[in-house]
Amino acid sequence: MFQVALLQLFPPPNLETALQKGEDFCRRAASLGADLALFPEMWSAGYAGFDSSQPPFAGPAQAIAEDDPFIIHFQALAGQLDMAIALTYLQRWPGLPRNVVSLIDRRGRICFTYAKVHTCDFDRERFLTPGDDFYVFELDTAGGPVQVGAMICFDREFPESARILMLKGAEIILVPNACDVEENRSSQLRTRAYENMLGVALANYAGPVYEGRSQAFDGMAFTRQGISRDMKLVEGSREEEILIACFDLARLRAYRSREVWGNAFRKPSRYAPLVSPAVSPPFRRRKSRRE
Repeated sequence: MFQVALLQLFPPPNLETALQKGEDFCRRAASLGADLALFPEMWSAGYAGFDSSQPPFAGPAQAIAEDDPFIIHFQALAGQLDMAIALTYLQRWPGLPRNVVSLIDRRGRICFTYAKVHTCDFDRERFLTPGDDFYVFELDTAGGPVQVGAMICFDREFPESARILMLKGAEIILVPNACDVEENRSSQLRTRAYENMLGVALANYAGPVYEGRSQAFDGMAFTRQGISRDMKLVEGSREEEILIACFDLARLRAYRSREVWGNAFRKPSRYAPLVSPAVSPPFRRRKSRRE
């Protein structure tokens, strides 16, 4: 079993609070038996507090480097707790900063740092540098290895994000989030899990701004007898809480070895338009960055 703690928290007012409160909730997650603790999007800066009419991400004081004491603190904490931590923050970067998640293993090592590829260029994230790749890492846990990938918030609205992670071997996708998870977005998560036969775990900020509803799906849509089943493992309230999503990796791997989705029956030679940069009406947008 692979247990992911979804840390559903109110946005912190500053970096110091993010560190102290983040540590407290990580310790609580470890006491609940979690193999990994997942923060909401951009935890270091409390994403929800920004004014979208201003360039909030441009100030260097808000962005931190990968060797910042904030990150080093959580690396040490992961080693102390023997628990992986998916830590989110505003990363200092040449030019404009990036919205990232660093996967820290239970030894305190950074496995990868993923920067959000699908930045919300129609809004405040036009002041960020988009990421340029998706990553999957074989994470060592007490129960054995698991292939873990990540995408951030708006990434989940593009099937390509989860599809690429599946093709790179992901069994579980971590999704730090900072927006209202209403029924349509919840359905997106369910669909990403269903069509790729993998687990999806989303941690959102608590209400009242983004309404909570952190949730996870295990990726197994049918029983061996072909009967439809509910893939949802957990769903949060609007309040601050820790939700433990327990993924049965043995069952998931058996399911992936026999069912028809994922990469089993794809026809990649027919998909050329998917990588074309051309945009036709009605989808042309002045603020869209295609790279």
